[in-house]
Amino acid sequence: MIPGKYIGLLFGFAVLLSHSAYGQIFDFSKPDPYQKVFVETDDFDASYLQVLEEALPKLEQDTLQFEVLNDLAYYWHTRNLITALEFTERGLAITKEKKNLLWHGRFQITQGAILLRQEKLDAAEAALREAESKVAESDLALLNTQLGYVYERRGLIGRAADYAMETLRLGEKLNDKKAIGIAYSDLSNLFWKQGKYEEGLEYGLRSLSFFEPRGINDLDYDFTVYIVGNNYLSLKQYDKAMEYYLRSIEIGERYGFYNNLSDVYISLVDLYVFLNEFKKAEEAGENAVKYAYLLDNAFMLMRSYLSVGELQIQNKNYPAAIKNIQKSIEVATPNFGDSFFLSKAYHSLGIAYAEYNQFKEAYEAFSKYDSLNSLVFTAEADQRISQLQTEFNVAQKENTIQLQETRLLRQRTTQNFIIFIVGLLLVILLILWVSFTNNRKKNQLLKKQNLEKEFLLKEIHHRVKNNLEVVTSLLALQTAQTKNPQIANAMKESQNRVFSMSIIHQRLYQENHLSTIEMKDYFYHLGSHILDSFGEEKRIKINYEMSELHLDVDTAVPLGLIVNELLTNSLKYAFPNKQPGEITIDLKRKSNKNIQLIVKDNGTGYTEDEPVKGTGFGKKLIDLLTQQLDGTLQVFHTSGTEYFFNFRLQGVS
Repeated sequence: MIPGKYIGLLFGFAVLLSHSAYGQIFDFSKPDPYQKVFVETDDFDASYLQVLEEALPKLEQDTLQFEVLNDLAYYWHTRNLITALEFTERGLAITKEKKNLLWHGRFQITQGAILLRQEKLDAAEAALREAESKVAESDLALLNTQLGYVYERRGLIGRAADYAMETLRLGEKLNDKKAIGIAYSDLSNLFWKQGKYEEGLEYGLRSLSFFEPRGINDLDYDFTVYIVGNNYLSLKQYDKAMEYYLRSIEIGERYGFYNNLSDVYISLVDLYVFLNEFKKAEEAGENAVKYAYLLDNAFMLMRSYLSVGELQIQNKNYPAAIKNIQKSIEVATPNFGDSFFLSKAYHSLGIAYAEYNQFKEAYEAFSKYDSLNSLVFTAEADQRISQLQTEFNVAQKENTIQLQETRLLRQRTTQNFIIFIVGLLLVILLILWVSFTNNRKKNQLLKKQNLEKEFLLKEIHHRVKNNLEVVTSLLALQTAQTKNPQIANAMKESQNRVFSMSIIHQRLYQENHLSTIEMKDYFYHLGSHILDSFGEEKRIKINYEMSELHLDVDTAVPLGLIVNELLTNSLKYAFPNKQPGEITIDLKRKSNKNIQLIVKDNGTGYTEDEPVKGTGFGKKLIDLLTQQLDGTLQVFHTSGTEYFFNFRLQGVS
C-alpha cells in the first residue's frame, strides 16, 4: 500500500498535462497520427502517459488503439504496477474480443513484465510462454528478456544468461540495435551480480554503444546507464559511478521511470557511504523508499529498506539497522524469488546483530544467509557461523572459571599472533636485505656503465670540437692567402660560425652536463672570440643581461649561429668611423615552452627601406634558423637596432 505522503505526489504526476507534449506525440491530421513514444521520439516530459490516455478514445483504428493501450500499460509499470496491470487486463480483454492473437500475445508480454515485478514469477512465466506462439519474431527479443528476468529473480543466473544470449542472437539476426543493446545490458548486470566487474563494465559500455546512436533515452537505456554505474562503483571508480548515476536520475525523473530511480538511489547510498557523505546517503535512502512505494513494488521496497539498514550499520545505529533490515525481509517473504538480494539482507542482518552483541540472532541470520549462498559462500560462511556460535555460547556462560579460560585462550591467541607477526617481519626484513643487496650490485653496475658511456660521449664531443677547430684553422689559412677583402670577410664570418659550434662541443665535454649548454657562459666566450677576431675588444662592449639558462644542443646551436650573425652585423655596420658602442644580449625563459632572445646595439641603426648591406646571406641564415626553432622575429629601430625573438621550444630546463 502507498503511504499517504506519496499519494499527493502520484496524483500530481497523473494530472500533469503538457499541450506541447500532446502535439509532439499525436497529429490527427496525418494518416498515422501516433508518433510512437521511445521509438520515434522521446521529446516530451513526464506527462506523456496522460497524453496517451486522453488520446485513446479518439483512436478508431484497432491496431493503433492496441499500440497506444499497450504503451500505456508497459510504461505505467515503471510508475505503478497496479495501474499498469489494469491497462494490461483491459488490452487482453479487447484483443480477445477482437480475436487478434498477435496483439493479445503482445499484451501477455507486458502482463509478464508486470507480474514478475509483483513477485508472481510462475504466473509471469506462464503468460510469457503462452505469448511465445502468438507474437511475431520481432517481439521475441522483448519476450526472452522478460523470461531472463524471471530466471534471474529465481537466482538461476545461468538460465538468465541463456535468455540474454537468445535475445542477442535475435537482435543480430534482425539487425535490431535495441535488442542487441538490451542483451549486452542484461549480461552486464549478470556479470556484476557474479562479482565479475571488469567483464560487467565491458558489456555495459558495449550496450551503450548500441543504444546511444539511436538517440532515444528510453527505459532500457536508462537502466543500462545505471548498470554501468554499478560496475564502476564495484571497481571503486567513484567519480565515473557518480557520473552515470546522475545521468540515470536525470532520465528517470524526466520520464517517470520510478523503478530505475529506486535502483539508482539504492546504489547511491553505497556510493555516498564510500565517500563518507552520510547525510547524502540518508537522503538517497529516503528517495529509494519513496520511489519503491510509488511503484508499489515489493522487490524495490525490499532493496530500499536493505540499503537504509546497511547505511545505519555504517553509522553504528544497530537497533535501527536491525529494524529496517527485518522490514526488508518481511517485504520479501514468502513469494520473493531473488535469493541474491535476500541473502544480502540476511548477511547484513547478521552483521547488525553481531555488532549489537545478539549472537544467537546473528547465528540464525548467518545460517539463513549460508543456505541461500551455499554455492558462493562455503568455508567462509561455515567459519563465520561457527565463530558466532562460539561467541553466543560464551556470552551465556556465567561460570567464572570458563570465562577465565576464555581469557587465557585469547591471551594465547594474541601471543601466537604476535609470534607470527614477528616471524613475518623477520622474513620481510630478510627479503628486504636480499633485495637491497641485489639492488646495490645492480646500481654499482649501472653506475659503471653510465661512467663508461659518459666518457665515450665526452670523447665524441672532444673529437667533434677538434675537427671543427681544424676546419676553423683551414679557413684561417685560406683567409690569409686571399687578397680580395670581400672574400676575406666572408671567410672570417665562416670561421666565426664554425667556432660558435665548436664552443658548444667544448662545453659539453668540459662540464658535468652532457645534454645541455649553459647559455650565458657560452655567449660570453662566443662574444669574446668575435670581438677578438675583429680586433674590437677595446672599442665595443658586450653586456650579458641574463641569468643562467640551460638548453639542449639542438636549440643551442641555432641560437649560437643567430647571435654570431647579429654580433658580426653590429660590428661591421652599427659603429662606423671607429665610434665606441655597446651590444646587449638578453636570453630569458618566459614560460615552460617559450624563451625570448633580445640582441640590441646603440649604433647608428637603419631604416626598413634602406638597401641591405653586404650579401644578405646573414639575414637569410637568421630567418632560416628562426623558422627551424619555430620562432618569430621583430626588428625595432630606435637609438640603434634591436632584434626581438620568441621561440617555442621543448628543451628549456
